[in-house]
Amino acid sequence: MPFSTCNIQGLVIAEPTVFEDSRGYFFEAYNEAPFRQAGITSNFIQDNQSRSSYGVIRGLHYQLNPHAQAKLVRVLHGTILDVAVDIRKSSPTYGQHFSIELSAENKKQLYIPEGFAHGFSVQSDVAVVLYKCNAFYAKSSEGGIRYNDPALAIDWKVAPEKHIVSEKDLVLPDFATAISNF
Repeated sequence: MPFSTCNIQGLVIAEPTVFEDSRGYFFEAYNEAPFRQAGITSNFIQDNQSRSSYGVIRGLHYQLNPHAQAKLVRVLHGTILDVAVDIRKSSPTYGQHFSIELSAENKKQLYIPEGFAHGFSVQSDVAVVLYKCNAFYAKSSEGGIRYNDPALAIDWKVAPEKHIVSEKDLVLPDFATAISNF
């Protein structure tokens, strides 16, 4: 499985080797050995799945220490723009974001370590997203950043009048005032 790094240290793109024939295709979505060889040592213990319609923006979410989560994100159906924001205060890329199109067709996955806020926008009519986590969800550790904070200037690739955002996400703080212990 080929892995590539991004302009933000810690983020890794995994592109599985796909075997196709007249029956369809097969690939290993996750195998601990090649991930460890690529430096990804997270012990994934929980899988989360969501289904969303075009224009839905979920995020930007994270969990504070001691319940911080690393994630491995992939799309089972449709297409999303996946976004990770570096919230590690000592990082040279603090406050910067990275985005990538993940789809059922391209089968790419994005590894997001602890210390990042995560979100995505749905680019297709419907998208089903699956992500592995290395820590259990803990409500008391929830953190978030408003998805449309002008300081981050994230282009979600969805016209503003088409944004569908939860009430909870609409009231998240801006990056400058968000609580972070990374």
